[in-house]
Amino acid sequence: MVDKRSTVEEMVGELRPGMTVGFGGWGSRRKPMAVVRAIVRAGIGDLTVVSYGGPDVGLLCAAGLVRKIVFGFVTLDSIALDPHFRAARQAGRLEAMEIDEGMLYLGLSAAGQRVPFLPTRAGLGSDVLRVNPGLRTVRSPYEDGEELVAMPALDLDVAFVHMNRADRHGNGQVLGPDPFFDDLYLGAARRRFVTAEKVVEPGRLTDEGPMQSIVVTRLLTDGVAEAPRGAHFTSCPPDYGRDEAFQSRYAKSAADKEAWTAFRHDFLDVDEEGYLAAVAAGAAGPAAGR
Repeated sequence: MVDKRSTVEEMVGELRPGMTVGFGGWGSRRKPMAVVRAIVRAGIGDLTVVSYGGPDVGLLCAAGLVRKIVFGFVTLDSIALDPHFRAARQAGRLEAMEIDEGMLYLGLSAAGQRVPFLPTRAGLGSDVLRVNPGLRTVRSPYEDGEELVAMPALDLDVAFVHMNRADRHGNGQVLGPDPFFDDLYLGAARRRFVTAEKVVEPGRLTDEGPMQSIVVTRLLTDGVAEAPRGAHFTSCPPDYGRDEAFQSRYAKSAADKEAWTAFRHDFLDVDEEGYLAAVAAGAAGPAAGR
């Protein structure tokens, strides 16, 4: 079998301005943050981002790299709305496709199934159709004749997800309670990348969890990279929880230009090793101790 081991930098090196990129995880949980930080360092912009959004979206918005976002929400969980996303949206710096969470699921599913759309009742009777005038409805060809929303396929150029474990062939394992929809992101994309807390030898994934915890197969993966604490500061149970103190510092960096510049200097204008060292050294300042 093919050895698919790579590095985060090599994965991000495949991105080009203008691409549509999907990020797995959910809110401030198991986001591929090492990848997001690498994108910020590389300065790859004009991106369309598809996400059940969290700080992945917020960081890219703060760095000015997002042109359009397709989302059901952008939350930090313990903080209701990512403030960097809020600032970008309120300033009109983003084109937005705001849809129901189930519609996002169906859009990814349609892309993975290679069909142009999937029908749904979600969005009917709401402002979803008003704020997304490009959406269309279809009528059931059967006796019911029901009018339904035609959720278009969300075709991705590249998708990134973060797992607890993976092997060198690209199989990925989630040891926490919720696998979210990471497999759908990979199925919807032309290039599919997995980062993991640890890359283990083939056959060893079941050492820590049952076969059912292997939610990503090698058929959905083009590259895999070991990225310890690669979801930080989001949670990645059981390996670690959300770093609430650091998340608070991140949220406060949206207060003004100076706060963001200081945050970026400390945590983003360094490589990943430098980032982890700064976090470990308590470079988040007083907020880290709370």
